[in-house]
Amino acid sequence: MKIGILGSGLMGGKLGTLWAKSGHDVTFSFARTEQKLSRLAEEAGARYGSVADAVKDADAVLLAVHWSKVDDVLDQAGDLAGTVVLNCCIPLNDTDSELVLGLTTSGAEELEKMRPDARWVGCFSTTPSESFFPVFDRKGQPTPPHVMAYGDHDDAKDVAFSLIRDIGFEPQDTGGLRNARYVEPFAMATVELAYVQPGPASWTYRFEKLR
Repeated sequence: MKIGILGSGLMGGKLGTLWAKSGHDVTFSFARTEQKLSRLAEEAGARYGSVADAVKDADAVLLAVHWSKVDDVLDQAGDLAGTVVLNCCIPLNDTDSELVLGLTTSGAEELEKMRPDARWVGCFSTTPSESFFPVFDRKGQPTPPHVMAYGDHDDAKDVAFSLIRDIGFEPQDTGGLRNARYVEPFAMATVELAYVQPGPASWTYRFEKLR
């Protein structure tokens, strides 16, 4: 699968690296420096280029930038018509301390308004990046941790589910994109659980329905 990474920080850099290691054709883009993109690509066995390069003919695109950068990266990406876009952005203020949207809308829904012809799937926003490599190393375990994934296009969700499994997680279908109104605040709780409470930040979760 050809995957474009829009935003090559902790989230995009790690996910893109693991997808490349899983055999996908990955192109990194949108970082502070070209040197960072070059290093990521070399270490992952991937490519790097402009945002336009990354989205061209992509089977899936990951949007992984700070909320303040969304307008910039989408301007460079174009209309994204028909493109499966995995979104892990949370609508945070400049200090990352509070959500700037919620309850009556969500970051995911606002992104859909910006690019209505893209096929959006929210995922990975409630999973600390520190967990990605440990989970990948344990890939194949009987009870993998979950990643919540939500969107309105079943075929796009199928693509997301496959890429989630490639990392070693199990997708938890969390319904339509509107449910981002409730998932995005949960991401703020994961900050407490991963980074404030004692122990490593490689925190994961798994939901079970008891019989």
